[in-house]
Amino acid sequence: MNAVSRPAGSLTILGLGPGAVAWLTPAAQAAIAEASDLVGYAPYLAQIQDHLPGQRRHASDNRVELDRARHALDMAAEGRSVALISGGDPGIFAMAAAAFEALEAAQASGSTVWDAVEIRVEPGISAMQAAAARVGAPLGHDFCVISLSDNLKPWAIVARRLEAVAAADLVLALYNPISRQRPWQLAEAFQIMLGHRAPSTPVVLGRDIGRPGETVRLTDLARADPAEIDMRTVVLIGSSTTRRWVRADGSEWVYTPRSYPGEPA
Repeated sequence: MNAVSRPAGSLTILGLGPGAVAWLTPAAQAAIAEASDLVGYAPYLAQIQDHLPGQRRHASDNRVELDRARHALDMAAEGRSVALISGGDPGIFAMAAAAFEALEAAQASGSTVWDAVEIRVEPGISAMQAAAARVGAPLGHDFCVISLSDNLKPWAIVARRLEAVAAADLVLALYNPISRQRPWQLAEAFQIMLGHRAPSTPVVLGRDIGRPGETVRLTDLARADPAEIDMRTVVLIGSSTTRRWVRADGSEWVYTPRSYPGEPA
């Protein structure tokens, strides 16, 4: 067996889900318990600190994803069992992509230092899934997910994608909707959607789903207010067929039917 095929250590990239311990998958729990080292954004590590048997923890800021991934890979190359922690699902705007970006760049440069590291990705429940579940099934038909952050891509690309999604009549989930550094993009996104959607289109605002202080608010596209939204909010915007429905018991739900009018269910 050559050196490349003999794992020096392992890296498991996992997601904690939206925040509730009940939404942490058994596979992710097992990977955390088996790891010698945990690497992640400091609040994510703090989120699970009461459930850790004593692993070494390596916390960092949220804007150093590539550095975090490289650190985790370096420790795995030393023979450690490392868990690289994300919130939600690690493959959705999270650490899995950063880890593979670092791995590919190292290989392209001729480095072999990480070649023997065993890599595994464990999925998690995403914020959009958690928010959708709270209100029913707004993602019940075709949908798209876009991050409004223009830190790693130009706003012109974001705007072009928003136009395409709106014209295609897809339900839209917005991540990273607004921040102090990006205060205007969400209002522009709403205006782009209003160019193609009725003002009464249902909008779901899910903040801190599964955590203390969780809030879920139902509104519509005309009344959605960026001032009520922050980075801890996921925004779900319905399609032309998404329905906001009140049951006989007074509870209100949102769902998108599985077929368009005139087509078989």
